[in-house]
Amino acid sequence: MNLTKSRKRVADHGEVFTPPWLVEKMLDLVKGETERIDSRFLEPACGSGNFLAPILQRKLAAVEAKFGKSAFEKRHYGLLALMCCYGIELLPDNIAECRANMLEVFADYLRLEPGEEFYRAGSHVLSVNLIHGDAMTMREDGGAPITVVEWGYRGKGLFQRRDFRLDVLVGMSGFAEKGSLFSRLGKHEIFTPIRYYPPARVGDLAGFDDETQSWGG
Repeated sequence: MNLTKSRKRVADHGEVFTPPWLVEKMLDLVKGETERIDSRFLEPACGSGNFLAPILQRKLAAVEAKFGKSAFEKRHYGLLALMCCYGIELLPDNIAECRANMLEVFADYLRLEPGEEFYRAGSHVLSVNLIHGDAMTMREDGGAPITVVEWGYRGKGLFQRRDFRLDVLVGMSGFAEKGSLFSRLGKHEIFTPIRYYPPARVGDLAGFDDETQSWGG
């Protein structure tokens, strides 16, 4: 595997990819979390998915072990595993590759073809979970604050979406730190979601309209 794309990218962005063997060793340090379907991972410089793709593979292995005998549960928990993977990447070609690589892992596991509902739902999830932006400034490529989508599975085919601002979530961790001046604030209103969505099924996710921010059907 080539660990760099060009000397210029290394000089301009410090871009060097982590080799697969080292990725696996690093993930083994948090093995229990990587094998939890609903544990959330955010890679702030995700590149083309060197870490996120193996994390998803481990999560999908957990799906198979627990729900492999039920096609319905396998598909829905497989989508939940995908929903729990997040990334931010500065370079546009990398984020495009990352989305494609993650979608390939997801589609291969569920044996999906492009155009199927679960394939389109997965593509939509990746379009909002994998963000073209700068994790340092916490801004998207267009300058807007980065929004992090929290997905939850309510069972019986229903998913719940809530949107948060990344800068607020980062601030929240400081507020919540034990012994800090603000540790008693608890669930202050500034840490509430900036938007709630109604519970949705896979077909709703597959038909999401990015312009109207609503289920297109």
